[in-house]
Amino acid sequence: MKKGSEEMSKEVAKTIKVERSDYGVAKSGETVELFTLKNKSGFEVDIITYGGRITSIKSQDKKGNLENVVLGFENLEQYEKDNPFFGALVGRYGNRIAKGKFSLNGTEYTLAKNNGENNLHGGLKGFDKVVWKVIEVNEGDKGVLKLSYLSKDMEEGFPGNLTTMVTYTLNPDNSLDVLYEATTDKTTVVNLTQHSYFNLSGNFSQTILDHEIEINADTYIPVDSGLIPTGDLATVEGTPFDFRKAKLISQDINAENEQIELGGGFDHCWVLNDYESGYRSVAKAYHPESGRTLEVLTDEPGIQFYTGNFLDGTLPAPNGGTYIKRSGFCLETQHYPDSPNQPKFPSVTLEPGDKYSTKTTFKFSTK
Repeated sequence: MKKGSEEMSKEVAKTIKVERSDYGVAKSGETVELFTLKNKSGFEVDIITYGGRITSIKSQDKKGNLENVVLGFENLEQYEKDNPFFGALVGRYGNRIAKGKFSLNGTEYTLAKNNGENNLHGGLKGFDKVVWKVIEVNEGDKGVLKLSYLSKDMEEGFPGNLTTMVTYTLNPDNSLDVLYEATTDKTTVVNLTQHSYFNLSGNFSQTILDHEIEINADTYIPVDSGLIPTGDLATVEGTPFDFRKAKLISQDINAENEQIELGGGFDHCWVLNDYESGYRSVAKAYHPESGRTLEVLTDEPGIQFYTGNFLDGTLPAPNGGTYIKRSGFCLETQHYPDSPNQPKFPSVTLEPGDKYSTKTTFKFSTK
């Protein structure tokens, strides 16, 4: 009787399934795998080992319809072509580094200029373009996929052998935790993020202008014409950047405002409130028609809110159409852009013997 009870409790605890399958072979000759994490409510997350990319998140709307709400492609070939980091793990440094240069301990390091005069999202071959190693796969009351990548000393110009681990955890409550961890053998800079593009309507032929966004931030970071921080922090009060109360993306995205014009819409980093308190709720997105809500929780100081301004209708969507301008938005938790060159910003330096560790959660629900 006791044995039966134990078996039953184990079965009850096994609420998340993790399925593994082949996804393709990368140009490097490495096999790419697909992992599907699924809970009992039907919520489902697909992740491939190429770039650690989230290729699909299937979430219910208020009527119970299950639809994918993140932009992606149908096959590996498309992910290996030039694309705007759909679903990718971004590193070593998420966002821009001015003029592709920074200094540490008196040594100047030179990076690729892959975004005008600047370095963007790790360079020519960042973490989004490598095949990650699978360290751990677990199913039970939580579904766990742990990926690892060793970025060698001076890869893309960054110093130190950086051992990085990213753990994706699907929970029964339709939340997805992303835990980033890294260690180095030489002083370096690290700023990792997740670059999923969301469209909570589940219809990628629609823009995200009918979504409401809320960001818990009193200030944001103004940029110059290269989208590099000026070094100042600006109040959101009285500007299009005030999302302290939920409002439609469409409300101010075309406002007459120099910063809006520079970004072609929203493509800025918000300075999140209560950084000193650690992991907390920082942003929400809501799509009234479908009822889907996305809440973002993190311990990071900033969040890049990007409204898909550079999508131009050339990339194929799985439904046979293409991804039009503003058909997805990003909420990238991170340290501020160009922090290695901005002494007033929170430090992104990682020393040997120390551990980089940061957690972000994407929590889905309906209302």
